[in-house]
Amino acid sequence: MVQDVVRTLGYATLGSRLKRIGERLQAQTQDLTSELLGTDLPTPHNPVLAALSIHGPLSIGDLARTLGQSQPGVTRMINKMKSDGLVEARQDDGDRRVSTIALTREGARMVETLQATLWPAVARSVEDACSDLNGSLLRQLAQLEDALAAAPLKSRRPTLPVRSWPELIQSGDLEK
Repeated sequence: MVQDVVRTLGYATLGSRLKRIGERLQAQTQDLTSELLGTDLPTPHNPVLAALSIHGPLSIGDLARTLGQSQPGVTRMINKMKSDGLVEARQDDGDRRVSTIALTREGARMVETLQATLWPAVARSVEDACSDLNGSLLRQLAQLEDALAAAPLKSRRPTLPVRSWPELIQSGDLEK
């Protein structure tokens, strides 16, 4: 069997390890999206939709800061979301040189659907995968990788209906 070098090198490859776990979580969330919604909505669009739902229209720069991502990357994602009809650019009434990104009606409907189904299911599925983690950070990462390999998010999802996203946020359960 080939040795997992990223796991073996520990803290020296922590960034690579976190990226690998993130990619696995995104792929498994994409599978869950297809199963629950019957759509191919890209997983990276979820935080953008959530940010616009929470904060309202935002400039690309503010959106990038809110998401902690690069402005060019957010711009590419927004362009895809515009072509999918989820967001639109609006001119700022006070300064025509400034535009903001806002949800379209279709985007707002998508957010309602995501809040009622996908986001709570993903949150609870990841919570389940993390429920038995203990020890050092590296030990917990190994346990999380093993848990996701043994039982992907699709197999961990709670039976619907679960509490809606606003109810989960308000309860504070997601922060525990």
